[in-house]
Amino acid sequence: MEAGNAWGQAKSQEANSEKIISITEAARINNVTRQAIYVAIKQKKLKATKDSTRWTIHLDDLEEYRTHKYSRTKSIYDGELLFDNRKGYYSVNQAAKYLNVPAQKIYYATRVGLLKAIRKGAAWVIHIDDIKGYQENYLNQKPKVG
Repeated sequence: MEAGNAWGQAKSQEANSEKIISITEAARINNVTRQAIYVAIKQKKLKATKDSTRWTIHLDDLEEYRTHKYSRTKSIYDGELLFDNRKGYYSVNQAAKYLNVPAQKIYYATRVGLLKAIRKGAAWVIHIDDIKGYQENYLNQKPKVG
């Protein structure tokens, strides 16, 4: 009976080890650098265990981390969602993506007054009407031939 029990334990350890991955694999799955995974572990945002020399992460813990990971799109300011696209509020990066231009062009346009943006905490918020106005008035203009 002991041999059968030992075999069963070995089999369950093998099944568990299939759910254990390295930092490199976790980085690849999350599409981030290994350093980002190390930081998440150090900040205790991602559970991991260290064997004698290497970190291992359980797939369930990685999934837990991914679902609760900080995301700028979930940012809240004064109790409201900062970048609520349904209400027409966009981040600089979302506006840049919408207009198919680099984010730096959006920052420049806000700085020189071509595009209206509102500062909420540490973030710039741009309304869709202002994005469309900028697109019509500045991006879609034909160059003047002189």
